[in-house]
Amino acid sequence: MLYWLLKKVFLGPLLRLYYRPWAEGADNVPAQGPAILAGNHLTVVDSFFMPLVLTRKVTFWAKSDYFTERGLKGRLKRFFFSRTGNLPVDRSGGRASELAMRSALKVLEEGELLGLYPEGTRSPDGRLYRGKTGAARLALEAKVPVIPVAMIGTAEMQPAGQLIPKRMRPGIRFGEPLDFSRYEGLATDRYVLRAVTDEIMYALMELSGQEYVDAYAASVKAKLTAERKDNEG
Repeated sequence: MLYWLLKKVFLGPLLRLYYRPWAEGADNVPAQGPAILAGNHLTVVDSFFMPLVLTRKVTFWAKSDYFTERGLKGRLKRFFFSRTGNLPVDRSGGRASELAMRSALKVLEEGELLGLYPEGTRSPDGRLYRGKTGAARLALEAKVPVIPVAMIGTAEMQPAGQLIPKRMRPGIRFGEPLDFSRYEGLATDRYVLRAVTDEIMYALMELSGQEYVDAYAASVKAKLTAERKDNEG
């Protein structure tokens, strides 16, 4: 209920009026039935503008930190993300990550749209980074198409550390659905998962025009943080 109230009554109309987002290829998203929306991830507002231009609800994977943070700020985050239908995902691996996969599969089995970011985290510098294989595994297990979604201009709207996005027109470009039915039954083959993931990332690179970096964004972020601490020390 909170999802639709925000989208239709409160936040959605304000975002449309003030930022005037544009969209291309929205008709590539099926009017009904399950699909994965796999996007590049530049900033927090990506998850606001992507579903804003669609008539259907999008359930996102969201990092588990949003559901476990303590204090008043943590409670507010937990309320917002849980009541708007987001699924917590623990990126540390193991059983916690497996539970996130099960929850995501349930969304797809119910015929809904699942939104996720294969890079696993926001880009540290606006470039497109190597994808993780979760989206590929979900697509093969659930036997659903993957629709690449390129966010355009959101990095400039909301640079790191800026709470309120600048008044700019963001773009959302939806690519043609990617069909991976040729890999049916191979959802546990790591070479197949990597091939599917790379195909998704190539489609995102073509849609977004971003430079591609064959490294994980999380690793690059960790390296930058370590270098910054060394310089400060």
